[in-house]
Amino acid sequence: MDFSLTEEQAAIREMAENFARDEIAPQALEWDQSKHFPVDVIRNAAALGLGGIMVSEEHGGSGLGRIEAVLIYEALARGCAAISAYMSIHNMVATMIDKHGSAEQRENYLPRLCAGEILASYCLTEPACGSDAAALTTRAERDGDDYLLTGQKMFISGAGATFPYPIYSKWAAAYKDKTGTGLNYQSIGSGGGINQIEAGTVDFGASDKPLKPEDLDKNGLYQFPTVMGGVVPMINLPGIAAGQLKLTGPVLADIFLGKIKTWNDPALTALNPGVTLPPVPITVVHRSDGSGTSFLFTTYLASQSPQWQTQVGASDTVQWPVGLGGKGNDGVAAFVKQTAGSIGYVEYAYAKKSNAPFALLKNKAGNYPQPAAASFSAAAASADWTKAPGNYLLLLDQPGKDAWPITGATFILVHKDQRNAAAGAAVLKFFDWAYQNGDENAGSLDYVPMPASVKTMVRQQWSGITSGGKSVYTPTNP
Repeated sequence: MDFSLTEEQAAIREMAENFARDEIAPQALEWDQSKHFPVDVIRNAAALGLGGIMVSEEHGGSGLGRIEAVLIYEALARGCAAISAYMSIHNMVATMIDKHGSAEQRENYLPRLCAGEILASYCLTEPACGSDAAALTTRAERDGDDYLLTGQKMFISGAGATFPYPIYSKWAAAYKDKTGTGLNYQSIGSGGGINQIEAGTVDFGASDKPLKPEDLDKNGLYQFPTVMGGVVPMINLPGIAAGQLKLTGPVLADIFLGKIKTWNDPALTALNPGVTLPPVPITVVHRSDGSGTSFLFTTYLASQSPQWQTQVGASDTVQWPVGLGGKGNDGVAAFVKQTAGSIGYVEYAYAKKSNAPFALLKNKAGNYPQPAAASFSAAAASADWTKAPGNYLLLLDQPGKDAWPITGATFILVHKDQRNAAAGAAVLKFFDWAYQNGDENAGSLDYVPMPASVKTMVRQQWSGITSGGKSVYTPTNP
């Protein structure tokens, strides 16, 4: 979908982001550890109009649409995925009453729901039970002032990188059809995923920026790779088709430094003899959120340009010298598609999905390979995961005549010591299924599956994920 936010939508998103940053994120870990439900914070959110986002104004709501609601939930998830999920449930109930309730129900419930005076929830049945309450096996048993729910976990919560979102979505749909267990994955960027798993508000985090062993140990985390892919320079240059423009690492760095300002700069025309480059200003588009894609891209630029290394550096968030910021790979892709003369960087699946032109990059062997699964595989050919402590491994600017220069793996982060053994087992079981059944789907999106030897190594490592001193999951084919 190709659209720009209106000023009102941008203001709504900023309001929700500020609320998540100031009132949710600082307390999310404490709430989770103490099993506290922050009613006061929910009511503060309602005071901002978030208790009835899509409820009509005549009944006390904000009267907003689905796009505004999605923007709000995404922003709240950056503070805590669980709070965002609850707010979506509360609002779903309020919206159903507004649309389908009687006049008496609207009058009785909606003003109080929108103000946060009363809070809403709903109940779900179990597979094969329908409305037969006697057949349900899950029980809510009194435990002091609380209730303890028993039963099998039927969904997995995760948050993080946008790089693998297309394949995780495809795997999730297939896995739910096969097992009935769903995946709720918030595509909020690698930085957000790292924050969420460190805070313990999701079952797993996802990041294209691997954490170093010392950072994993400090936070009690373990990481493992799922698939590999490539980051490509996406362009919008009238008259230039995909793969027609050639760039080198140093020239790409100079573009993002703002040193090369027009498309007919001598540095570009020298690389592209026979290609008519227009005298159009270059608009740089970069990520505005904490991003593993940015980590891969800036680490590559730092390896190619001493000025980039000293002036900007390599990280998931940097001070960009020039350009516009877009959220997520999809946000960057949308900006580039609608801005003539622009260049950004996205995971290849997003460029392919957008049918957008991309530039070729000169690799270490001096060639200009096409970005595709074959060139990503070529970059990974020399990788030795057995010599990568903590599974920390970068695949940038690898040798090989067909290697794509900006290739990387994407990683899953989980706690080594699981507070909830069932949740930890559900995560590993899902990715074990993906390892065994997801390669074809990955290939269809030009991701590269992990080699069989790496999958076996990772499965063996899973014995170190424990709860109460016992492994939470044992693969059937380690």
